[in-house]
Amino acid sequence: MPHLLLVEDDASIRTALVRALTGRGHVVSTAADGLAGLSLAVDLRPDLIVLDLGLPGLDGRSMLSMLRAVSAVPVIVATARDDDASLVAALDAGADDYVVKPFSAESLDARIRAVLRRTAGDIPARSLVVGGLEIDVRAREVRLDGVAVELSPKEFDLLAYLAARPGEVVTKRELLTEVWRLPYGGADKTVDVHLSWLRRKLGESAHEPRYLLTVRGVGVKLVEPAG
Repeated sequence: MPHLLLVEDDASIRTALVRALTGRGHVVSTAADGLAGLSLAVDLRPDLIVLDLGLPGLDGRSMLSMLRAVSAVPVIVATARDDDASLVAALDAGADDYVVKPFSAESLDARIRAVLRRTAGDIPARSLVVGGLEIDVRAREVRLDGVAVELSPKEFDLLAYLAARPGEVVTKRELLTEVWRLPYGGADKTVDVHLSWLRRKLGESAHEPRYLLTVRGVGVKLVEPAG
């Protein structure tokens, strides 16, 4: 049963949607404002979030931008704003789909099912394990030989991308495209610097690598340490 997080400040809408979505086989948690929604999104790790844009305090678009720094959870924006500029802005901020108020529970449920189907293949396994390195993808946590390793968001993204392809040489251009989202490439130095930081936190160096091996002129690969 999909676990949904509904972030909606209108109590009557919130109650009606919880009743309707629960009746359609979903488990639904709720929040009435952006800060509470962001906290629950991180703690509960729902399968999908339905997010109202017009929230008190931290508005929906700001919450979405902050959420995207730590999570790839699918988000459907629910908004009373039907102008193209608002909808494009929400999609650019990281929304996967949107519904315009007023909407029926049936149409929202159909969009939820469609987004979950579309994103199902994009969700990696919860844990990636290479040697003594364990990466919890959804919780964005890393442990090395049982000890927690603190990484920046981009360091985590880089490590997770390589760990999902153990033993495979990945080019810097691919990393710039897939991790940094720079489709036309960028400075190789960006990758080199982050690899250097990552190596230091994994207790190794380019001269004495354990997990991160550079293949000169080609790229880098993540391997299980020998011995």
